Amino acid sequence: MKYILGIVCSFLFFASQAQTAESGWKIALHEPTPEFVVPKKNGEQVSSTDLKGKIVLLNFFATWCPPCREELPRLQKEIWEKYKDHPKFELLVLAREQNWDKIDPFVSEHQFTLPIYPDLKRNVFGLFAEQGIPRNVILDTQGHIIYQSIGYEEKEFNELIALLDRLLLKD
Repeated sequence: MKYILGIVCSFLFFASQAQTAESGWKIALHEPTPEFVVPKKNGEQVSSTDLKGKIVLLNFFATWCPPCREELPRLQKEIWEKYKDHPKFELLVLAREQNWDKIDPFVSEHQFTLPIYPDLKRNVFGLFAEQGIPRNVILDTQGHIIYQSIGYEEKEFNELIALLDRLLLKD
């Protein structure tokens, strides 16, 4: 069983690494983001139109995804903990095809405080791509896409952090 799991993990890792930043995107850089709505646990919603005026990082993941599990602790520590109180920053971590019954135990197990929301039917993910996670999208204050990445690589994630630092620390 460990052998099979190792093969599956290796395949997922190499499949995510083999794709370029442009692969599989439905929307090009500098295009406006499509309108979307994300359900909150309390029944309220986060709307893309509510995010105008902020730098927004969208992260698409799944609890079962090995590269996502590698990326999320860095997202928590190096981005969320640094910028959660910044008035011009918003983070939406979207669990592709997963609802609160999967999200809540995952968050509890890993002690995440970052804002994770369900994207049960790929309503948001499907606007940006067909397949492949983790994915990160940064929107500028006007709601235009200024950064996209697929898969998890340390170098790429460092570039994501550097871009957020340039955008958010200039104030």
